[in-house]
Amino acid sequence: MLPDAGSEDEEKWLAEGIASLQHNAFYMHRALDSNNLRDALKYSAQMLSELRTSRLSPHKYYELYMRAFDELRKLEMFFKEETKRGCSVIDLYELVQHAGNILPRLYLLCTVGSVCIQSKETPAKEILKDLVEMCRGVQHPVRGLFLRSYLSQISRDKLPDIGSEYEGDGDSFIDAVEFVLQNFTEMNKLWVRMQHQGPVREKEKRDKERSELRDLVGKNLHVLSQIDGVDLDIYKDTVLPRVLEQVVNCKDELAQHYLMDCIIQVFPDEYHLQTLETLLGACPQLQPTVDIMTVLSQLMDRLSNYATSSTEILPEFLQVEAFAKLSNAIGKVIDSQPEMPIVGAITLYVSLLKFTLRVHPDRLDYVDQGACVKKLSGKPKIEDNKATKQIVALLSAPVEKYNDIDTALKLSNYPRIMDHLDNATKKIMAVVIIQSIMKNNTYISTADKVEALFELIKGLIKDMDEIQDEELDEEDFKEEQNSVARLIHMLYNDYPEEMLEIIQTVRKHILLGGPKRLAFTVPPLIFSALKLVRRLQVHEGDEVGEDVSATPKKIFQILNQIIEALSTIPSSELSLRLYLQCAEAANDCELEPVAYEFFTQAFILYEEEVADSKAQVTAIHLIIGTLQRMTVFGVENRDTLTHKATGYSAKLLKKPDQCRAIYACSHLFWVENQDGIKDGERVLLCLKRAIRIANAAQQMANVTRGSSGPVTLFVEILNKYLYFFEKGNPQITSSAIQGLIELIMNEMQSDNSPSDPSADAFFSSTMRYIQFQKQKGGAMGEKYEPIKV
Repeated sequence: MLPDAGSEDEEKWLAEGIASLQHNAFYMHRALDSNNLRDALKYSAQMLSELRTSRLSPHKYYELYMRAFDELRKLEMFFKEETKRGCSVIDLYELVQHAGNILPRLYLLCTVGSVCIQSKETPAKEILKDLVEMCRGVQHPVRGLFLRSYLSQISRDKLPDIGSEYEGDGDSFIDAVEFVLQNFTEMNKLWVRMQHQGPVREKEKRDKERSELRDLVGKNLHVLSQIDGVDLDIYKDTVLPRVLEQVVNCKDELAQHYLMDCIIQVFPDEYHLQTLETLLGACPQLQPTVDIMTVLSQLMDRLSNYATSSTEILPEFLQVEAFAKLSNAIGKVIDSQPEMPIVGAITLYVSLLKFTLRVHPDRLDYVDQGACVKKLSGKPKIEDNKATKQIVALLSAPVEKYNDIDTALKLSNYPRIMDHLDNATKKIMAVVIIQSIMKNNTYISTADKVEALFELIKGLIKDMDEIQDEELDEEDFKEEQNSVARLIHMLYNDYPEEMLEIIQTVRKHILLGGPKRLAFTVPPLIFSALKLVRRLQVHEGDEVGEDVSATPKKIFQILNQIIEALSTIPSSELSLRLYLQCAEAANDCELEPVAYEFFTQAFILYEEEVADSKAQVTAIHLIIGTLQRMTVFGVENRDTLTHKATGYSAKLLKKPDQCRAIYACSHLFWVENQDGIKDGERVLLCLKRAIRIANAAQQMANVTRGSSGPVTLFVEILNKYLYFFEKGNPQITSSAIQGLIELIMNEMQSDNSPSDPSADAFFSSTMRYIQFQKQKGGAMGEKYEPIKV
């Protein structure tokens, strides 16, 4: 309850103060209305005596002060009128000094001083000097601050500046500068002294109160910046050294941070650039607890904005060696503060790097130096989340600026900083790099660059010691590996030898990636290599007689080794698909032994690894489809592979699967546009065998379910008959087709046959096709004529 009671007491004291102030102000107004100067001074002094209180917090004191300030404005207007009626302003100045208490006396002096300056009876510089000296009489921090704030406020438009109506002889603006600097110095001393008022346990409360009053001090620097006479020379020789002296000597964390921020914000960027050494020289002298990161970051932000505002300004940055001075200052600040947290040092370098990227993007030596965090050397991996975020910002900056990972790969410090990240953050950074490459469509064109890139993204491409696979989120893992797969397609060079080197480099890295990653990373590498094979095939004639290391045979050897590596993971179906892709590419290159070897590997995989019945069906259809497209095989090799394919087809578990695989094999014996492979008899054998298997499937269905299965298989076989019939296979006759149609119709009309709308629709569609061909006329119409539908 104590804080509430104190708050209530303060409200009561404020109310009493305001009531007394208004009471005296009422009598002051009555005296002003009757032109009674003596009573006006008497009641105004009593009114201002309320500001002598020490019981109010700065916040409440400000409320009281503002009410007094409004009344003093009216009193000032009265004094002006008095001078117009013939009252000497000098006499008035002497008269108000008879006030009993020093605080009301000084407020009245400042008010009359304002009128005195406006009357121009006495030079402004003398009055200002007199007032700023006399204000030393009030040393209570809060009362003194508000008094000097009043002095600053009433004098700001009456300074003897260049071009001002109050400008005196010679360099009178120097007096204006001196007045503001002196007032600033005294106000800062009072402000700093506030921290020592009261018990230690209330320090936090006092810091909050001081923070509320900081603008009273900072306004002086704003006034200084508005003085026309303060050019670069005056700022460099007088203003900045005096202000920094006060900042450093006050040894107060709050004051130092605020005033450094004020200096950066209120004075022109051009001045900062030309006095960079002086300003930065003060930074290591500040208290270790000062948030120097924010101060320097703001300075670098302002300077970089200034640099980008005009191309004419950039040479000035080089002339004053801005980067070197900033880099040196950051080093000194870090050295002077051994206890500075690592996040502070990194934040400073992030700001320096961003400054460099905006001001000197063409100077990679500067960028590399900016990316060098001294405090990281010799440190283990960083576990501070804030520090980690700042390192990610540091590493992301060059990538975002250049939109070209090539440039980032030239920075020697880049991988060194990556090493300080924990494994999870390394992954995040790797994804950022890959996204940049994809977004900007950047192709990495040399093996050295690929090596450097994979060094940066190693968090994604191989297992790290601390992280076990079980700990990884499955969806996140897939997304990460898919991004690596996309990246592999961005590694490209027009020259086959260079491209082969790239493939070898990628192979070296991804084969170390652990079994879980291979299923994602091997396929894109295989297809990248196959692209190279096809390019070599197109330009084969250009390379005759040359000693070329990138030959299809060599690439196929590498491909075989890469696919073999997949044997470490249960991914037989993927391996089989890749072997068949390689076989097809070898076929295009007319390399029969190579193609045969790939088919052999595919069959071995099928025999030894593919156990699931569904997987077997998929695999055998892939084998048949690929084999059907092969043109490179001689009779013997083709017969061997075809025999194997038909043999495996007949051994499938389910009869319907057997039937479909067998009739698919019929295409192996009849290939269009390929002389020599039109064996009608073997086609017919396959189709008859398929019919037998379909019959067996019907009988099994009859035994197990009491009804025969659907006629879909027969309709599918009928369609194969029609295909080969149209292609001119002499073994497929219209009578054979007629017999099959009758068989299907009998099956459909059988009592045991279940109703199957899809099978019925399929058969009806086939019948309509036959009818259409008959009606079409010509040679095909004649062929179909004997078939009755």
